[in-house]
Amino acid sequence: MFTCDNKRMEDKIKTFSKFGDAGHGGITRYSLSPEAHQARDEFVKRMKEIGAVIETDDMANVYATIPGTESGLKRIVMASHCDSVKNGGNYDGILGVIGAMEVLEAVVDQSIPHRHPLTAMIWTNEEGSLYPPAMMSSGVVCGKFDKEKMLASISVLDKTTTFGDALNASPYKGEEKNRLNPGDYQAMFELHIEQGPILEDAGKDVGVVTCVLGMFNYRIRFFGQSDHAGTTPMHKRRDALHAAAQALCYLHEEIDKLERPELVYTTGEIVCHPCVHTVIPDMIDFSIDVRHEDPKVLEQVLAIVKRLPEREWAKCRCEVQLAWARDTVYFDKELVGYVKESADELGISNQYINSGAGHDAQYVSYIMPTTMIFVPSKDGHSHCEPEYTPVESCTAGASVMLNAVLKEDKK
Repeated sequence: MFTCDNKRMEDKIKTFSKFGDAGHGGITRYSLSPEAHQARDEFVKRMKEIGAVIETDDMANVYATIPGTESGLKRIVMASHCDSVKNGGNYDGILGVIGAMEVLEAVVDQSIPHRHPLTAMIWTNEEGSLYPPAMMSSGVVCGKFDKEKMLASISVLDKTTTFGDALNASPYKGEEKNRLNPGDYQAMFELHIEQGPILEDAGKDVGVVTCVLGMFNYRIRFFGQSDHAGTTPMHKRRDALHAAAQALCYLHEEIDKLERPELVYTTGEIVCHPCVHTVIPDMIDFSIDVRHEDPKVLEQVLAIVKRLPEREWAKCRCEVQLAWARDTVYFDKELVGYVKESADELGISNQYINSGAGHDAQYVSYIMPTTMIFVPSKDGHSHCEPEYTPVESCTAGASVMLNAVLKEDKK
């Protein structure tokens, strides 16, 4: 069994945390921003120092590859992303890149035998924070998104610049022939922080990820009548916000009756019109995000959501509309087994776990064998500046990935 190096990991974590430093312990590093390019530059510099060959594709994904001992074999890739949400942390995404770098550095430093070429990779625009949607580049490469539509995605900040504009301006835009593909690549591994509290609560050092949960996201809208807040009697009002509040409470009550503690659902976005303090709202639009492994449970929740228009809500009309949905994505059983075996053989405590968050690995799993490795998030925090994982845990996750990759290499 081989292990990665704590000092090298710590150095990379500290170095990459400088690119997009928001001044409060975290980062803001939007995809294809100057800060993201700084992170890519550092990745390329360090990978060239160990003799890796650098390639980029038409979506500005970056690949660093060291050769294997047998010609003609497919590559084994380890990949994640270096972009962040606004005021995000120093581990989400970038840990998978740093971990992939560390595996290649360990292989070169220790002269570890391997037959296949090994690749560390950066995916472009996983978060979708500046140019929606999330997992954009892996979605294009794996045939889930239309490239032209993605190029037209408009910046949420200036409402003018498109993703295509940023891509064309990037020095990392390359050729389509360099894309990740099942003809040239055998398998993909992704190391990531858990982004939740399960591993920490269980006292485990590594999560052996079995799947990414299925989910759906609906928009729920209520339509009432705008009138003056000071002159309209209460009994004559058609207050869309009042209706939405009633419906949201109803959803919580009815969904909780299903008694599924592993089920999670969230309303994270609300639009109010006209959003003036002296005007009764005439339109409320809010999201409902629901996640669970079992499609039958999702169907039960969806039935509750779809009943909303049939009920009376403060004299307002209700409509529901699908925004998007995905099925549960199960990772390759053989690769999951390699991760489990590697953690056990290294003496690293571990457990099986699923992912409630989306990752590039879920799209890649449609075109080649794929799996993920989780390490704990302190207090379950992620997508925020307190996000933290001890370097020892980061190194443990990288060591598990190294040995799992070597098991795949021997196959």
